[in-house]
Amino acid sequence: MMLKQNIDWSQVRWEDIWPATKDTLTMIGASLLFTVILGLLIGIILFLTSRKQLLEQPVVYGLLSLVVNILRSVPFVILMILIMPFTKLLTGTTLGVQGTIPPLVVAAAPFFARLVETSLREVDKGVIEAAQAMGASRWDIVRRVLLLEARPGLLAGITITAVTLVSYTAMAGVIGGGGLGDLALRYGYQRFQLSVMIVTVLMLIFLVQLLQMAGDHLVRRFSRK
Repeated sequence: MMLKQNIDWSQVRWEDIWPATKDTLTMIGASLLFTVILGLLIGIILFLTSRKQLLEQPVVYGLLSLVVNILRSVPFVILMILIMPFTKLLTGTTLGVQGTIPPLVVAAAPFFARLVETSLREVDKGVIEAAQAMGASRWDIVRRVLLLEARPGLLAGITITAVTLVSYTAMAGVIGGGGLGDLALRYGYQRFQLSVMIVTVLMLIFLVQLLQMAGDHLVRRFSRK
């Protein structure tokens, strides 16, 4: 009863909730697109230059792997602050949706790259050897064998990355990144409006569930039975 009395649902202004939700979706969509492109490229290079692979290059693999590990080790909030000059140079601002997308990509791309590398490692080596025996070029092997065979794993990796980006966008509110996280911080936390906090949390939970269900559906659809 005490909890119910402390929650004032009249404080929830949907004219603020919907734009914040739209901003969150924009940040997730844009950053996920760039993350998939960049992370896929990095993951393929990591796989191809690793030991006993088509382009085995220990030095290249070691250096790239080190950079990926360093970026993955830095907490997202700290990473956002560290790369503020780069974000400012790239977008002209460090606030709002535009100022949040670069750090989201920098944080998520190495994470997704590792998922890509892991998915490619799960491809049966016999399939790769058969393609080589048939005279397929390295590009054809990557495009028509590796990516095709690893498709379910890649889709699962994209799903995991998308869900991770939801939490990152929420944390972006700490430095004025906009979206539901910013709304929860400014109203739910700083102004003690518990009702706003509850609504934003429920919106984020719904978004995560929607992304996970869509991702699971695609994985099942493209998985071999």
